[in-house]
Amino acid sequence: MRLYWAVLAGSFRRHATYRVATAAGVFTNTVFGFILAFTYMALWDERPRLGGYDMAEALAYVWLGQALLAVTSLMGGGFEDELIQRIKTGDIAVDLYRPADLQLWWFSANLGRAAFQLLGRGVVPMAVGALAFDIALPEHPLTWAAFLVSVLLAVAVSFALWYLVALSVFWLLDGAGVVQVAWLSGVFFSGMLLPLTVFPGALGEVARALPWASMLQVPADVFLERRAGRALLGAYGFQAGWAVVLLSAGRALQAVATRRVVVQGG
Repeated sequence: MRLYWAVLAGSFRRHATYRVATAAGVFTNTVFGFILAFTYMALWDERPRLGGYDMAEALAYVWLGQALLAVTSLMGGGFEDELIQRIKTGDIAVDLYRPADLQLWWFSANLGRAAFQLLGRGVVPMAVGALAFDIALPEHPLTWAAFLVSVLLAVAVSFALWYLVALSVFWLLDGAGVVQVAWLSGVFFSGMLLPLTVFPGALGEVARALPWASMLQVPADVFLERRAGRALLGAYGFQAGWAVVLLSAGRALQAVATRRVVVQGG
C-alpha cells in the first residue's frame, strides 16, 4: 500500500504546481456560481420550496455544485485524458507489465488530484458564496465530517465511471464520443443544473437511482442535513454500492483488455 500512498501524494503535489490553472478554475467557478445563484433566486422567488429546498438551501446547493465540480470531475478533466492517451499510443502496455495494479494506481492518482481540487478549487468558491449570499450551512459540527465521507465516496464513483470510459478506448480507438456522452450525463444526472428533487415523475426517480446522483445530489443532501441517522447510512450505502459495482466492472474490463494486449504483444 505504500506505493499507492506515494502515488496519491505525488499526484497531489503535481496538481499543486498548476497555480495559474488553479486560480483560473477558482475564478471560473466563482463567476458561474454567481450566475447560477441569481438564476436560482429568480426561480425560487417564483416557486418557493421548489424541490423541497428553501432559498438558503437552494443557494447552498449552487455553491456546493461549484465546489465539487472539479473534485468529482462532473465535466471530465481528471485522470481519464492521460489514460486514454496512453491507451491510444500503446504506452499502456508498459503500465500493464508493471508490478502494480493498474486500477489502484490510477485510483490513487485520482484521489490525490481530487484532494487538491477540494482544497484548491472547492474551498474558495464555497467561502465566497457563504459571504455573498445567505446560504444554509450545517447546524451540527459532525455534519462536516459526514459530508467529507460522502465526498470521498462520490470521488470513488466518479473514478469508476471515468475508468470505464477510458478503458472503452481499447475497442473504440478514439474516446472523444464516449467522453462527451459521459460529461453530458454527469452534468444532467448529477443535479448540476437543477437538484434532482426538481425532476418530475419517472424521470426524477430514474435520475436519483443512477450513479451520477452520488456525485453531487447525495453529498449536497448530506451537507444540508437532509440525510441523518438511517437516511445517512442509506446515502452512504447508495454511493458505496455504485462504487463497488462500477469498480468491479472496471476490473473485469481491465482483465479483458490485459488479455488483448498480451495476445497482440505475443
